[in-house]
Order: sequence, then structure tokens, then C-alpha cells
Amino acid sequence: MSAMPTDGRPASRLGALLFGLFLLWFVVLGIAPTSREDWMLENVITVLAMIWVVWWQRRVGFSRLACGLLFAFAFLHEIGAHYQYSEVPYDRWFAAISDGGSIDGLFGFQRNQFDRGIHFLYGLLITPVASEVITARVRLRGLWLFLMPVTFMMSHALIYELVEWSAASVFAADLGQAYLGTQGDVWDAQKDMALAVLGSLIAQPLWIWRRARFAEVRHDA
Repeated sequence: MSAMPTDGRPASRLGALLFGLFLLWFVVLGIAPTSREDWMLENVITVLAMIWVVWWQRRVGFSRLACGLLFAFAFLHEIGAHYQYSEVPYDRWFAAISDGGSIDGLFGFQRNQFDRGIHFLYGLLITPVASEVITARVRLRGLWLFLMPVTFMMSHALIYELVEWSAASVFAADLGQAYLGTQGDVWDAQKDMALAVLGSLIAQPLWIWRRARFAEVRHDA
């Protein structure tokens, strides 16, 4: 029998629905991406992650929260993969719905910030999922309940930057630069990692609070 997710709410039906919607989104955005080669590079890890998600869902199960967070992050990632992260036209979209407004102009951005936003959201949205997975296998208490998931996410942020660097070194210069998406910023990797860590530091206290509240409800019941 599969173990119960850490918040006690299995989400097999919701998980199947969101996974099906993501597969549809994946196929639609994969039909005519800006760069087929970059799209394939961006989705190598995505495909591996999907295989793991299916395996974990069948073996242990995700909570409804985890399913929703995974879907939200994967949905946004596919937009970046479709357009290339450094070319996502979010400012044009904003102008279309705001009578010519500009996010870049409002905040004084000098580069496309979509990739930076995704790195922050990786820490914010995936940390609760990582916490759920880790605590399903390891009993953590006290400070370790905060530190273990956050340091796990920090290691992932570092590993991903190393993967990007390795891929960029192997493939042609134009494709490698498109995959890296540095846009001329020599500190791009460090800023991306810092944003992921910031998102994780925000998310983890909220997840711990939610977990404690759920435990109180179960105890009172």
C-alpha cells in the first residue's frame, strides 16, 4: 500500500487530471517552438522529471498542494522552453492587456527577466514538494525540518547551473548561449541560484506552518 502524503491528502485524481493537462500543454507548445534544438535541451530534464513524478505518484502519492505546485511550475517552464527563456514576450503581453504598459519600464529592467522569475519560482514552488518527498522518507524535527529541504534545493540550484554550463560547452555556440540565457550578465548563474534560494527560504517556513496546522486539526479531530 502506498504511503500517505505528508499532509494526509492523497491526490490521485487531481494528479492524473493535472498531468494530462500538462501533457497537452507540452505537446501544444512543442509543435513550433522558436528553436527546436533549444526546446529539446530545455525538456531533457522535464521528461526525466515526468518519469519520476509518475513513479512517485504510483508508489507514495503527492498531496493536492504538491500536484498544483508541480503543475504551475511545469506550465511556466514550458513557456520558457517554447520561446527560449531570454525571448519570452511577457512585456508585450502586459502591454496588450494594460493599454501599452511596460513591466520592464516600470521596474527599470534592462534585460528579459522571465528566466530570473522562473528560478525564483523554482525555489518558491518546488521547495514544498521537496519537503513533502523528504519527510515521507526521513523523520525530521526541529531545525532539520527547515534546513534539509532548503539545502536540498540549494544543491539543485547549483547542479542545474553546472548542467547548463556543461551543455553550453558541448553544443554549438549559438545554441549553448540560447540555453544559458545569460544575456551578457557575467553573474547570471550566481543571481539565478540566489533567487532560487530566496524562493526556498520564503516557501519553507510557510510549508512548516501549514504542516503544523494540519497536524493540529488531525489531533483535535
